Formats: sequence, structure tokens, C-alpha cells
Amino acid sequence: MSDPVQQSVASARAQLESTLDAIDEKLDVQKRASELADNVKRSYQSNPVPWIIGATAAAVVVAGLVAWAIFSDD
Repeated sequence: MSDPVQQSVASARAQLESTLDAIDEKLDVQKRASELADNVKRSYQSNPVPWIIGATAAAVVVAGLVAWAIFSDD
């Protein structure tokens, strides 16, 4: 093969390797979960009020569903 063709092939391989590395980075579930957990921790530390309100609302909904399931006339 001639030199320009080898350079073109090497360039294409490097670009493909870079693309595959980027895809692998985006699809790394463990890393994404870790980033999400870090974001949640920072968000809670900066302002816990919305998190407390959300948890309270979720508990009320769950309690309401349990009460509905127990006391409904099925």
C-alpha cells in the first residue's frame, strides 16, 4: 500500500477508536449511577427542603394506597 492510503487507514482507525471510547463512556451504567448519586447528594446538601417535601408526599401516597386497599369494598 502507498503511504497516503496507510495514513488514511490509520486516521480512520483512530477516529473509530475515539468514537467507540465515547460510546463506551456514555453506556457505562455504573459510572452514570455514581454521577447521579453524587448529583443527588449535592442537591440535598444545598437545599434539603424539596427532598423532604417529596419524601413526605410519597409516604402520604403510599399510606393512602394501603388504606384504600385495606378498606375498599371489593
